[in-house]
Amino acid sequence: MAYLVLVRHGESIWNAKGLWTGWADIELSEKGIEEAKKAGSLIKDIKFNICYTAKLKRAKETLREIINELNLKEIPVIENETLNERDYGDFTGKNKWEIKKEVGDEKFKLIRRGWDYPIPKGESLKDVYNRVVPYFENNIFPNIKTGKNVLISASGNSLRTLIKYLEKISDTDISNLELATGEIYIYQIDEKGNIISKEKRASRPNTA
Repeated sequence: MAYLVLVRHGESIWNAKGLWTGWADIELSEKGIEEAKKAGSLIKDIKFNICYTAKLKRAKETLREIINELNLKEIPVIENETLNERDYGDFTGKNKWEIKKEVGDEKFKLIRRGWDYPIPKGESLKDVYNRVVPYFENNIFPNIKTGKNVLISASGNSLRTLIKYLEKISDTDISNLELATGEIYIYQIDEKGNIISKEKRASRPNTA
């Protein structure tokens, strides 16, 4: 049995402005750095063996702050773009709340949280699932199977797809799942992939 810990990156500069970030490589805000440090302080009770991160600055900076907080200087860190945030295509860089006013609540929820809703020149959540889950199965789960505790620092949507997979959340219900910046999901998983326990820890209330 091993721990799998998922951490959504701290607030980025674009998060603070309400902009869709997607694949834009935006760094953490000062608040985001503090959220990352707090996330590290909240998982000091777990001894990690390996870390994974998306290849975006906000995920890597979050992991860096966690590693510093936990004093894990020599821990293996694997960066992979497969764990990157959803590509928001034509919506990248646009203000979410202005788009919400333009399209209405129902369509906005489909754009932002829907399972298989197409985004012009971008990805659906289903597309993200189809890249993240195979990577998890082939590259990350083998560590868990051998009892290694794994930490993943990534973005909200890539982590949502992994949570969907782990918890067997339906295509419909996944639209209700949100992660705040700096939020942490902690799973204990056995060698067969069964969840033994689950816990959530957060550096701030969920306002994502």
